[in-house]
Amino acid sequence: MRAPEVGGVRLPDGRGQVLRLAQGASLSDFADKIDVNPSQLVQALFNLGEMVTATQSVTPETLQLLGEEMGFKVQVVSPEDEDRELLDSFDLSFGEDEGGEDDLEIRPAVVTVMGHVDHGKTRLLDSIRSAKVGEGEAGGITQHIGAYQVTVPVDGYDRTITFIDTPGHEAFTAMRARGAKSTDIAIIVVAADDGVMPQTVEAINHAQAADVPIVVAVNKIDKEGAQPDKIRGQMTEYGLVPEEYGGDTMFIDISAKQGLNIDSLLEAVVLTADASLDLRANPDMDAQGVAIEAHLDRGRGPVATVLIQRGTLRVGDSIVAGDAYGRVRRMVDEHGEDVKEATPSRPVQVIGLTSVCGAGDTLMVVDEDRTARQIADRRNARKRNAMAARSRRRISLEDLDSHLKETSQLNLIIKGDNSGTVEALEEALMGIEVDDEVQLRVIDRGVGAVTETNVNLATASDAVIIGFNVRAEGKATELANREGVDIRYYSIIYQAIDEIESALKGMLKPIYEEKKLGQAEIRNMFRSSKVGNIAGCMVLDGIMRRNAKARLIRDGNVVVEEMTVSSLRREKDDATEVREGFECGLTVTYSDIKIGDVIETYELVEKPRD
Repeated sequence: MRAPEVGGVRLPDGRGQVLRLAQGASLSDFADKIDVNPSQLVQALFNLGEMVTATQSVTPETLQLLGEEMGFKVQVVSPEDEDRELLDSFDLSFGEDEGGEDDLEIRPAVVTVMGHVDHGKTRLLDSIRSAKVGEGEAGGITQHIGAYQVTVPVDGYDRTITFIDTPGHEAFTAMRARGAKSTDIAIIVVAADDGVMPQTVEAINHAQAADVPIVVAVNKIDKEGAQPDKIRGQMTEYGLVPEEYGGDTMFIDISAKQGLNIDSLLEAVVLTADASLDLRANPDMDAQGVAIEAHLDRGRGPVATVLIQRGTLRVGDSIVAGDAYGRVRRMVDEHGEDVKEATPSRPVQVIGLTSVCGAGDTLMVVDEDRTARQIADRRNARKRNAMAARSRRRISLEDLDSHLKETSQLNLIIKGDNSGTVEALEEALMGIEVDDEVQLRVIDRGVGAVTETNVNLATASDAVIIGFNVRAEGKATELANREGVDIRYYSIIYQAIDEIESALKGMLKPIYEEKKLGQAEIRNMFRSSKVGNIAGCMVLDGIMRRNAKARLIRDGNVVVEEMTVSSLRREKDDATEVREGFECGLTVTYSDIKIGDVIETYELVEKPRD
């Protein structure tokens, strides 16, 4: 059988062979798998109408298309599968308890508090742990994820509950979804005087998608106009039927401000956990967990808030979290006190990573630092490739010309005080809907202060720097002023989104609509050696204006679409415009005019955008 030709290039016959390629793989990676020269694949794709270099990350669709042409079945491995294969290569596994039933011990429930903005989530946590969080937040809105542990007496026994506080603004959907995935029970907070709102529905969807039990806290029952029964009726529409209506969801009426029924809510959480969940983990294995939050601390370096899910994390352990690695130098609890070890469901701040991991990254203990570094480096390379493939715009030969024309693009560099906020802000900004003619591109993102390196990158790529709860350090401000780099500082996410959206809309090319000025009929023709044909006209309606755009109409048909009235006279005097009912002489930038032709003048007026 002859080898197949792809775009005129003879390539191997796959004959149904399955190829597994990572997301963001290049043509060189593809070529290595089938033992051909990468230049052949580059040539084949070029002939098929797409230009890609050998080392450039390409989209999964391109890899699959190329594979099909040769008879290969290309499987693009998901990041999760690739990570699993990576860990398998190091004889590691994540998400499983080692040992048998006898090794499992009861662990505290991990609870996420969710709900609509300003419905009292943070005030509820304040009431539970008697700590003020909301007063220190910009605009009274929770900007970060925090994790806290509280002890509550239930049926004469002290029970521990771990709380994760997720922000409520819709722009933080990604962070809130991640909070639901790392939790056992979700408390949905609904204001009794406000009802079910869009973000309440989002929170319910996240919790149900994560398949976690839900306890509903009906807050603000002390306020005038509170209707707890109405809330119960509304929540049944989303599959949350109260126990008193014959359902299995516990509804507790509370007032976070007055501290009413907080004990009942905590008891409901414990009872729901006991009834619905088997909360056990092996504390004697190497620790595994999830990074709830991470930020760069000026004095302590990268700091990650970690929730241990199984095993015990100890000071001195070699760890890897996402594409960050290191050794646990110190662990701090929510009260700022040092702890030597963290057992399942215990949230701690970990100090000792070499870089800032991402919110939601898995953390695991490995045997030695070298293994941690190798895993982190491979994850980092995979993430870069996947990002390059996602951001690469496919360019075909057909649209090359239009691509080379000047396009409006706003480049951004995002710096924030922690990785979860940076990710959420980027997602919110990329979701701004503007016309296709304007593009928003985030060329760099990171945690920590704005540095000179950021300013230099912004200078080279004409980017705007956004600092969220961070400021420029050292000589970065001076350099930015010298280079003319715009650094915008924000502490509330709404403002950043609004300003960027306004900037994008300001970059849109103006839309013009035509406004008719008037028509004149040519009644006579004069010949001038200096200016050529002069038309003697009668203005039929509107006005004739000098330098106005015009079109020539002959027998009802447009002969010339675009010309200009180059000169205009009224009798012997030059005129700026001549009105309806008067005669005039004019010349246009088109010589083949005849008696009986109609000259129609118009202007283009900028149309305001919606």
